[in-house]
This record gives sequence, structure tokens and C-alpha cells, in this order.
Amino acid sequence: MSKRDFYEVLGVSREANADELKKAYRKLAMQHHPDRNPGDQEAEAKFKEANEAYEVLKDQEKRAAYDRFGHDAFAQGGMGGGGFGGGGQGFGGFTDIFEEMFGDFMGGGGGGRRGGGQQNHGADLRYNLEISLEDAFHGRTAEIRVPTSVGCDTCHGSGAKEGAQPVTCGTCKGYGKVRVQQGFFSLERTCPNCQGQGTVIDDPCDDCDGSGRVHKEKTLSVNIPEGVDDGTRIRLSGEGEAGLRGAPPGDLYIFLNIARHPIFQREGSHIFCEVPIAMADAALGADIEVPTIDGGRAKVKIPEGTQTGQQFRLRSKGMSILHSQSRGDMYIQAAVETPVSLTKRQKELLKEFREAGGGSKKHSPQSEGFFSKVKEFWEDLTE
Repeated sequence: MSKRDFYEVLGVSREANADELKKAYRKLAMQHHPDRNPGDQEAEAKFKEANEAYEVLKDQEKRAAYDRFGHDAFAQGGMGGGGFGGGGQGFGGFTDIFEEMFGDFMGGGGGGRRGGGQQNHGADLRYNLEISLEDAFHGRTAEIRVPTSVGCDTCHGSGAKEGAQPVTCGTCKGYGKVRVQQGFFSLERTCPNCQGQGTVIDDPCDDCDGSGRVHKEKTLSVNIPEGVDDGTRIRLSGEGEAGLRGAPPGDLYIFLNIARHPIFQREGSHIFCEVPIAMADAALGADIEVPTIDGGRAKVKIPEGTQTGQQFRLRSKGMSILHSQSRGDMYIQAAVETPVSLTKRQKELLKEFREAGGGSKKHSPQSEGFFSKVKEFWEDLTE
């Protein structure tokens, strides 16, 4: 018995576009689907006939070959290489071996999934959270609001109206994937009609339009442990986008950004703090108090003759160390401050100090050493 013309099978003209083909096919698939016509051999035959016609005509290359050669294009020896139009059956065991070897790589997951569709996970989400250095030190619980997709409460994620049930996808016959030809290979891709679910919704839920999920803003609590660093990633499993029609949700990844602190600089587990030191205190020595990251104070002894850039170490006064009870160190860096707005008497005292040899090598070793090098540099220059 000869095959009917594929355009005649779908009831469309030869100039029909992709949307017209799809609309005609879905109408026939719903009308003759085996689930709606149990035991009806004629309906099953028409369903298979419509599926075969649509599989050819929806593909531009196959359609062009069919328009030129008719059914002969997919006969043995034609461009189909043994029946691509009929689902790649001419490859026999080779397609099964190829699927077994490369199914996971192609996203198909190998065999054994026919009839159940794919459980496509929802998309993973990223959320950037800025915290203070104190938050990174102490740790905290932060509440965030994340715009995402959640399961539809009306249909409980099924995508169908109450009382309605998903039906097997006519394009992939419930497999969730369709086969396409790439050169000599028959590969599998996610079914475009059901998005890999294996089923379609004839009577979709009004609230989610059949997707089984709706857009919503969720409020979540995030536990930020002590000692986290800039760029730390926190994963909240299952808090990403909901999957289509009850598929598992993705994950939410929170990336921490530590805001710049007005006093402290952090390097790993250590804290650095530049402290201005009055010139007299630097020269004569003094005891000063400095703030610490834990909110307290620490005493620092400034010795006589302290210079700008000199550092003093405070053990275990730095950052908390992640997953540890210990802390890093704190480093105080002196910045000797030149006095301004001097009184007449203060100026006189400084002049007396200078005239008494205050700028000598003994009292200003760094200055003396620098200008000695400059003098040697000038003497080495030739005119």
C-alpha cells in the first residue's frame, strides 16, 4: 500500500509555513492519540502517519528533499540513509550504541527514559550580597529578597487545570527527545514541543499558562559564617528557579562582596590600620589606644624615634579565620604627622631645636642618609 502525500496527511498546502504545519499536526495528534482512542487501530495508524509526516516537513532539509523526490527521498539509498524520516530505524543497533556512548554528553541521559520524559532542573540563580567587614568578622544571618520562579499553587506545579491531566507529547511520543541527523550520525536533542517533559498540557492552568510555575519574590535567610572573605560563594540548594511542571528546582548561589572599611584594610586573616602619630609622641615615645575589629580597644606603646611606616604587631587581634576558633593579627602602621597652625611660641621652640642641631645625622638619620646619597649622585654627574 502506497503512502499518502505528507501534505495531504496533515491537510495543509505545499506553501504552509512552520506554524501552520505545527498547528495542523497538533490537531491531528490530539484527535487520533492512542490514549484518547484505546484499542482503535485505525486511530493509531493515523496518529503514526501524522507523526511521520510532521517529522519530515518540519525539518527544512528533509522537506526540501521530500518536495523534490517525494517518498523516494527517504527510501533505502536515499538521503535518509535507510529511513531517517521514520525515526532513524534504519540504523538499527548503531543508534542504540551511539546513544549509550554519548547520551549523557548530548544531554539525553542514555536509555531507559522513554515514556517518562526528562526532569529538567530549574535554572540556577546568582545573588550578589554586600556585607560589612564587621559582618565578615562576627558572622550574621541576613535576609534577602530574590525574584525567581516558584511552583504554581493553583495547579500544584502540574501545569494543568484541576481535573485535567498531561498527555503524551506527539512529537517525541513521550521520550522527551527527538532525533536529528548530523552527517552520518543520528543525534538526540530536547523535544521542542514539550521541552523534554515527554508530555504536553491540552488544558493549561490559567495562572501559570501550563508551565507549572509563576514569578514571585522569595524572602530567604542566609547564614554568613565568621571569617568569610571577599568573593566567598554560599550555595542554597533547591532555592533556584522552579523546574517546568514539577521538575526539581535549581540552586541559588550567593556571592559575598565585603564593603570597603573607613579604618581597616584586610589582607587574608590580618587587619592593617594606619594610625596618625603626633610628631612629639613619635619623637619622645607615648602610649596610644587604637580600635580593633571586634569593637574593642587595644593599647600600643610607641617607642622614641618612631618613623612613618613603622609597624607594630598585635597578636590575635585580626580577622576571624573561617571554620576555626583562632584569629589573625593586627598591624598598626605609624604615620607621623607634621604639626600645623603653630603658635608663635611653638615656632620659636622649633627654631631653637633646629638651630641646636635638630636636623643633624644623629637626630634625623633618614634625612641625613637621603641627602648624602643625593650629594654622591650629583658629584657623579658630568657636565
